[in-house]
Amino acid sequence: MAIFFHYKTILFSLFCLLCFAFTSPHIIPKFPSSIVSPELQQLSISSQNGFYRTKFFTQILDHFNYNPQSYDTFQQRYLINDTYWGGAKKKAPIFVYMGSEADIEWITQNTGFMFEKAPYFNALLVFIEHRYYGKSIPFGGNDEVANRNSSTLGYMSSTQALADYATLIIDLKNNLSAIDSPIVVFGGSYGGMLAAWFRLKYPHIAIGALASSAPILQFLDLVSPYKFTNIVTQDYKSESENCYKVIKGSWKLIEDTANTPGGIEQLRKSFRICKNNTISAGGLKNWLRSAFLYTAMTDYPTPTNFITPLPAYPVKKMCEAIDSISTGNETFTKLYGAANVFYNYSGTVPCFHIGSDSEDSSLYRGGWDWQACTEMILPLGGNNEESIFPAHKWNLEDTISYCKNEYDIVPRPHWIIAEFGGKDIGRVLKRFGSNIIFFNGLRDPWSGGGVLKNISKTLIAIVAKEGAHHIDLRFSTKEDPEWLNDVRKQEVKIIATWISQYYQDLL
Repeated sequence: MAIFFHYKTILFSLFCLLCFAFTSPHIIPKFPSSIVSPELQQLSISSQNGFYRTKFFTQILDHFNYNPQSYDTFQQRYLINDTYWGGAKKKAPIFVYMGSEADIEWITQNTGFMFEKAPYFNALLVFIEHRYYGKSIPFGGNDEVANRNSSTLGYMSSTQALADYATLIIDLKNNLSAIDSPIVVFGGSYGGMLAAWFRLKYPHIAIGALASSAPILQFLDLVSPYKFTNIVTQDYKSESENCYKVIKGSWKLIEDTANTPGGIEQLRKSFRICKNNTISAGGLKNWLRSAFLYTAMTDYPTPTNFITPLPAYPVKKMCEAIDSISTGNETFTKLYGAANVFYNYSGTVPCFHIGSDSEDSSLYRGGWDWQACTEMILPLGGNNEESIFPAHKWNLEDTISYCKNEYDIVPRPHWIIAEFGGKDIGRVLKRFGSNIIFFNGLRDPWSGGGVLKNISKTLIAIVAKEGAHHIDLRFSTKEDPEWLNDVRKQEVKIIATWISQYYQDLL
């Protein structure tokens, strides 16, 4: 049975944002959770078995206006685990995960840190789903209606999501008679951005935030558009110079082969593409690029099943697959071996089904595509001459053109910085911000847009040289390296300090 990684989950993957140079000039960046389709997320969600209880909160559609439709409501899903909670009478803490661009059950089952630390803190765990994702769909829970056009999608934004979380948390504390229980918020990737912003915007609700792999600086005029792919390049280059050169030289070879008589069929055979799958050079390159990008992001030191089954240190394994073939000019065989690490590590897939480079864009309407057309304008995908990917210059006009055509709207590339800040962040945040942990692993391409230096004694950057995308929030294993154990211990110690200070302030 052919594996089916639909191009819908690849082209607009936060990093397939780097579908940049080969096909459409439009780049929609997404985070790792964005490339896992709702169907695959559901397949990975096991039965609850007491892991959490599912609840729904009647949420208002629009927190910031007073138009008649603003008062419409929808059912927002949240998950709760009170196994270790010390209770309201003891003012025991409440840990809240800021849901991001995926099904909240899937997120929860990939966030072991909170479950493992709940007994130590006697904490109540709450995971809130982001509006327009999972089962938290406005307009009667109808995906088709909610994602129909800009009139219905217009209620989807980070500010609305943060207001959702604030409203739900306040209501939950009231219902539990837990007014004095301190709130600590958590999040990884886009969820990490939301956690940091929540602490800054709602300091009267949350006493602190753990923002893991949160690229809050990955916006226009704040970081170089080349930084992301520079890190990807270095990840592979650090493993093997030959590996880097093979990948870098492959893109032109694929294009040249496709343009020769019988070239497409040669590519199909070389990469084990299913016979009933129409392919193109652009589609194949997007498929390969996605494998290299997401492997770099999830270059964890232990085997995982986050977005797909992967071995420990998958970048190293990819390069070993390339370097193991030392004779002849078997570039395609080497690339197939590398891609197999990402797409078929289980070894059960006889052939691959990949997308073309000309699929109907209506398949991607809504979700992160909408967010990346409105406020989440992340300048990613630029490649310099040393990049493992073909040289390319990121262009805002390409994004504007796509978004006007798809949604009849113009992106606001400077809005996030105006709303949450980012420019001169060290000088600005030390004046009023506090109690935020920014974790970043330097092998994660998103670390280029993260906070990598301490801003103050309470705005702390924890940086792991060998770390990958929000690895600190994952379930621990016996194989975890010592540096990762140390990171988690440091985070626990800091959070304990916040809670202790909160209790002292109550006296």
